[in-house]
Amino acid sequence: MICFSIISEFTEKSIHNSTLLFMNWLIETLRSNPALAVFLVIGIGFWIGQLKYKSFSLGTVTSVLLVGVLVGQLDIPISGPLKSVFFLLFLFAIGYSVGPQFFQALKGDGLKQVGFAVVVCLLCLIVPFICAKVMGYNPGEAVGLLAGAQTISAVIGVGSNTINTLSASAAEKQAWISIIPVCYAVCYVFGTIGSAYLLGNLGPKMLGGLAKVREQTAELARKMNQSTLSDDPGFIIANRPVAFRAYKVSADFFSTPKTIEEIESHLMSMGRRLFVERVRSNGNLLDATPELSISKGDEIVLSGRRQYVIEDESWIGEEVNDAELLNFPVMKLGIIISKKYVAGMTIDRLRAQKFMYGVVIDSITRSGVELPVMAQTKLMAGDYITIIGMEREVENAVKNIGYAERKSTKTDLIFVGLGIFLGGIIGALTVHLGGVPISLSTSGGALIAGLLLGWLRAKRPTFGFIPQQSVWLLNNLGLNTFIAVIGITSGPTFISGLKEEGFMLFFMGVLATSLPLIISIFLGAKLFKFHPAINLGCCAGSRTTTAALGAIQEQLGSTIPAMGYTVTYAIGNTLLILWGVAIVLMMA
Repeated sequence: MICFSIISEFTEKSIHNSTLLFMNWLIETLRSNPALAVFLVIGIGFWIGQLKYKSFSLGTVTSVLLVGVLVGQLDIPISGPLKSVFFLLFLFAIGYSVGPQFFQALKGDGLKQVGFAVVVCLLCLIVPFICAKVMGYNPGEAVGLLAGAQTISAVIGVGSNTINTLSASAAEKQAWISIIPVCYAVCYVFGTIGSAYLLGNLGPKMLGGLAKVREQTAELARKMNQSTLSDDPGFIIANRPVAFRAYKVSADFFSTPKTIEEIESHLMSMGRRLFVERVRSNGNLLDATPELSISKGDEIVLSGRRQYVIEDESWIGEEVNDAELLNFPVMKLGIIISKKYVAGMTIDRLRAQKFMYGVVIDSITRSGVELPVMAQTKLMAGDYITIIGMEREVENAVKNIGYAERKSTKTDLIFVGLGIFLGGIIGALTVHLGGVPISLSTSGGALIAGLLLGWLRAKRPTFGFIPQQSVWLLNNLGLNTFIAVIGITSGPTFISGLKEEGFMLFFMGVLATSLPLIISIFLGAKLFKFHPAINLGCCAGSRTTTAALGAIQEQLGSTIPAMGYTVTYAIGNTLLILWGVAIVLMMA
């Protein structure tokens, strides 16, 4: 027994010593290779950010920040340029993705929503500023309060860059910058949860009650689906897939031969928009043309909304399983809308164009948000629509709509590199007003460059291609690498800063989140006269809070609020980031 005890004790000590040796080696490795620490933080942060309790999750940005703070306790030195490079990539990607909608909204029907977004963004600046002044906060605390309460992480970087331009001492500026992530973390949780609750739960109550708003939303959806054309697969949210079915012609309708044009006109009169795509006649496979004659015994392929294709056996004949007849390529292609005469069209009008023959609109995406595909949904330049049809029909539509986003993984890095460089150069220019240096900073310049070049890309889509996957990577990796570095570098002072700021900062964050949203809901209803669902979507977009949009759509059981989200999101994502400059100058 004594021998066993000695062996056991020896084993435990060996394991303990081995663990200590490994941990010491790991810490020294991370200190000598800080890039590894950054990737460790990103990996763990993204994993934690995906975890959910009911409907709540920290999100990737906050998770990355907190993991960075934890790793930062190891006192890992990281050079400054690393975070700047990735932050500029993030800002350029943001600008690039919202640029088309941003500039079109300024001159189109979205002006009302633009005006509303500007008002909301001003409230999101003024309320935190007043809170900061009342509490006697320094510029760093004010930046953190704004960033966390409005859940706009980019303000951390923009605000930090602006603080560095101030005339204060180096030690003072460093102290202000170090406190930013602390204040952000304290205010962010309610900024996320609170905004989702306020817009998803309190918002409908303020607008007449949930039941009433749901009914109003359903009524708007019915109006949005009213079309001057017959029922069409492209007018309904794309959960009703397109079908291609083969039939043998035997019905009495074909007692005399009918042209394809006559058949499709007959279908239209029956309230069914279906297309004849292919024909087998006398054993020969033929492409469908308007003048091609169809007789009993021929086989035809119909395309259209599934339930209508299935229903049509009675007037055609029995369905056949002709593998050869159905063996033809069907194309699904994404298109960027760039033609002037298409921008501003409703889906209803677009679908009525001759070049849309045989083509079904599957989805519409704007600023990364999928919109409901309804008859009265209005298109904008830069919208990404997906269409389905036979290759010749899809290609014909592409020529008349815009530019096809064909499968490609190649990013125009000339466009990205020079765009960020030129934007940064312009942003670095400084103007002195009353002895106060004012500039957009390199980060603000990168954002503006992204906006301009994203808009230019929508107008001239033959250059500057950045695949959607690459935009996502630049956006998420850029921001979270920046946040990881912020967390690691602020780690040593984070805990002490948190103790120093205390409960009052959290309370100020609640006020800074809640007051702008409550006032905005009221203004959207009384001053701007928005439909309740659109009002809530506009509030979510102006605050760039996707979580709130999800909560609103879930509560209303509709995607209609997305109609108010996209234009306001483009404006909000720009102004709220630039407020990082503004609040520093206001507090200086």
